[in-house]
Amino acid sequence: MIHAAIKEAIQKYSGELTELRRKFHREPELSWEEFKTTAFVCEYLEKLGVHYRKTEPTGVIATIEGGKPGKTVALRADMDALTVEELNKDLPYASIEEGKMHACGHDAHTSMLLIAAKALSEIKEELPGNVRLIFQPAEEVATGANELVKQGAMEGVDNVFGIHIWSQMPTHKVSCSPGPSFASADLFTVTFKGRGGHGAIPHACIDAAIVASSFVMNVQTVVSRTVDPQQPAVLTIGKMVVGTRFNVIAENAVIEGTVRCFDPKTREHIENQLKHYADQVAAVYGAEAQVDYIRGTRAVINDEESANLVQKVAAAAFGDGVLYNEKPTMGGEDFSFYLDQSPGSFALVGCGNPEKDTQWAHHHGKFNIDEDALTTGAELYAQYAWAYLNN
Repeated sequence: MIHAAIKEAIQKYSGELTELRRKFHREPELSWEEFKTTAFVCEYLEKLGVHYRKTEPTGVIATIEGGKPGKTVALRADMDALTVEELNKDLPYASIEEGKMHACGHDAHTSMLLIAAKALSEIKEELPGNVRLIFQPAEEVATGANELVKQGAMEGVDNVFGIHIWSQMPTHKVSCSPGPSFASADLFTVTFKGRGGHGAIPHACIDAAIVASSFVMNVQTVVSRTVDPQQPAVLTIGKMVVGTRFNVIAENAVIEGTVRCFDPKTREHIENQLKHYADQVAAVYGAEAQVDYIRGTRAVINDEESANLVQKVAAAAFGDGVLYNEKPTMGGEDFSFYLDQSPGSFALVGCGNPEKDTQWAHHHGKFNIDEDALTTGAELYAQYAWAYLNN
């Protein structure tokens, strides 16, 4: 199950792996702007002799062709950064782009997959099948995976595997349980239209601020009183814009929020209830409501056979003590679009170490990783591909 040459190669290239991660961290690029990162990945793969093609406008799809016939397994890494200001100014590899930062670990993912590709290339004649490499843009805006699927990333793929570095888990630990891993992530906007007027004559107006406030308070009962308590779900109002001036009764109110859950029926129910609540609250006050509901990423549900293989590979490569049972998160991940095309799984690799100050939450300005976790992730990528093709 474990290829000794892969382990040896990952260790041999550990220094390069760290330098790659630091390079990407210093030079973050936002979603659909990963032009320099894309060019670097292409150049790196070309040196390895790996066939690749750029996707539009950014991203790379490549294939390591094995020396023997067999199936095709895909390995995915995302590449985009966030609009977050780096607070780790003392780091020698701190972001040089003001207001941009790899605050989620995608710099680590890209680096790990490049080194995994290097290790797999060295044993490609032994591979009974092919390894598809997906360097994906725009995960943070939940549109990259779907676009790469449209551009052929999953054509001919029998299984897909992805990794996310995880600061909430101890360094080196690996978690990949069958079933739910990441929640679906939807966005909604509710617009209320009332009738504005002078603050001194409220009886002649329909106050959109009152309507919106009533909706915000009441809509929380969609989860607490209409969803099965054994079905995890979150409905969050993140933004509300109401009114223009202190003595003018608001005519319009705009509310934005998100819905997270794991069950498709629960997802549909919340969407319908949200629209129902908006209409009914507006009707009470004589206002009008419009709901725009955008379905984002689907829930990431790990295939049982694939997740079990990840656990076996991790235990064989790093010892039984490496396995960790991280609970499903309400965070979203567009890896779900790949799972719509083939079975697969999504693993978490711990990078949290309080002694190195790497326990900060993802998307925080002080987020950083314990770089000792990089070799764990790179080897897990490569060993999983080897094990799947030989399984």
